[in-house]
Amino acid sequence: MSGLVVGYGSPEHVKIQEMFKKISYRGPYLSGILTNKSAIMAQNYLRADCPTALPDKSRVPISSANGGLRICYDGQMGNVDQLAETHGISAGPFAEERILLHLYQEYGSNMFQHLDDAIFTFVISDGKDIFAARDLLGIKTLFYGRKGDTLYLTTELKSLVTVTDNVNEFPPGHYLDGSGNLNRFAELPKTPPEHLHNDLNQMVGNIRDIIQRSLQNRVDFTVDTGGLLSGGMDSSVINYLASQLYKEKFGNDARLKTFAVGVGESEDIETARIMAKQIDSDHHELIVDLEQVLIVLPEVIYFLESFDPSLVRGSVSNYLISKYARERGIDLLLSGEGGDEIFCGYIYLKDFPPEELFERQMECIGFLHNNASLRLDRMNHSNSVRVVAPLISGELFRYTLAIPAEYKQKPVGNDKVEKWIFRKAFEPFLPAAITQRVKQEFSQGSGSAALLPSYFENLIGDDELSKAQSKYSIIRSKEELYYFRIFTDHFGDGRAVDTVGQWPKL
Repeated sequence: MSGLVVGYGSPEHVKIQEMFKKISYRGPYLSGILTNKSAIMAQNYLRADCPTALPDKSRVPISSANGGLRICYDGQMGNVDQLAETHGISAGPFAEERILLHLYQEYGSNMFQHLDDAIFTFVISDGKDIFAARDLLGIKTLFYGRKGDTLYLTTELKSLVTVTDNVNEFPPGHYLDGSGNLNRFAELPKTPPEHLHNDLNQMVGNIRDIIQRSLQNRVDFTVDTGGLLSGGMDSSVINYLASQLYKEKFGNDARLKTFAVGVGESEDIETARIMAKQIDSDHHELIVDLEQVLIVLPEVIYFLESFDPSLVRGSVSNYLISKYARERGIDLLLSGEGGDEIFCGYIYLKDFPPEELFERQMECIGFLHNNASLRLDRMNHSNSVRVVAPLISGELFRYTLAIPAEYKQKPVGNDKVEKWIFRKAFEPFLPAAITQRVKQEFSQGSGSAALLPSYFENLIGDDELSKAQSKYSIIRSKEELYYFRIFTDHFGDGRAVDTVGQWPKL
């Protein structure tokens, strides 16, 4: 997970440098800028992105075997070893980049059929032509815009607005070719697949196996690794499995570092303690107050590039704990992000009948690209930390789509138990305080959701909100107005606003 900037057409080197500087925190370990005919390409990496690379000997962006193509890349492949073996790619640094270059040379725009367990954005160019793409779920971010006859692509909005007001989010599941056209290569399914079966034991066993494999394929503890532990199901499962792997590699006395954050003695803090004790982790807590949250809000919104209240609240907590972990030497953090989308964990999904759940789940997953996935990417990268989310797995996604709706949202009396099948799969290994805990958004569990809305309700008057809403209909609350003002100070109130995704619930 790194950063990229590309100019194609008649780019100015000084402009590319200016754009690249804006995202330097995404890769202070290794970086490079290459000028090649009509393209200038800039790439940076964190140490955790390429731990075996030597900064004084590695030249980036990475080139193809014959040197004709260069690639700028940000992503993760869950099946990188399998792809490398299948396509004859040698081991060593930048295997994923070399795989992508090979696939592009072999298959062109048909390369994506081989990337069913990858999240990515990349730009490939030989200096005369260009090819760019973003993964189906939009987990990795990409923006593009034009200035004169030059096309600019970059990982973050703040980088793009330095050169043009013509800013656009690169749509998920699309590629862009030399003609400048955007073409769809994949889309979310419109109808559910056939149900797998009704063998519950087999189902929970398969879920455990897939998640275990996803974690093993993505993490090897080469760099200092810790776990984000909120005390919810998703993060508890990932930290439970990671702790097992950590002890297998370093001995039974080895303790994985885990990190929890709360505004005061929040529910997240309390349940994370229970889980940390269960797995015998080296547990760290960061307890903050409202004043500390308010101080970092402008930084959070700048890095996040959003003003959506639900997203900002959760991102504050994520930003603070990521910064705290980085200050303690952590290069890579494990996250449980993705579980709510995969297993239908959001509470509002209970409002819909089983026959409508699939459609609503796809709608929920469709929010990822400019909402929830931003927290995952931005709050960790702003602190130069790589983040890995094993629940965001192509294999797991495909498997769970075929699980019957009543196993995801299980009817119990007059209510439903969200993520029931996921809870069932891991209830033998986790404390009841975790498996029976009702789903809460990160901002709710960490405590920020309880404080921020009421604070801004008292800070901003009704007339002030009405006046702002008459000009910007997108603003839904006083809290959102406050965040919107910070956002527009950095990115303007033009097309940048259109890149912001809003969660359906405030």
